[in-house]
Amino acid sequence: MNMTLEGFVEYKRREYCNDVKCSVQMELNKQKEGSEEYEKIRKTCALGCLFTTYQFHHWLIDKGYVIVKPIKES
Repeated sequence: MNMTLEGFVEYKRREYCNDVKCSVQMELNKQKEGSEEYEKIRKTCALGCLFTTYQFHHWLIDKGYVIVKPIKES
């Protein structure tokens, strides 16, 4: 389920990584998306991100993002 809330913007993929100038992201930015080298570098993100969820969460708060979840009707 993908929905947009009126008056809000959605987090853009890798926005955090680019903002904090993650060294892995900086290398990814030099590669063609989907290329063999890109996918090789990207595995670092999937298997061993250099940052913690704590750092990411606090970055979201500092940037004014909110995390929302729809209410499930019973």
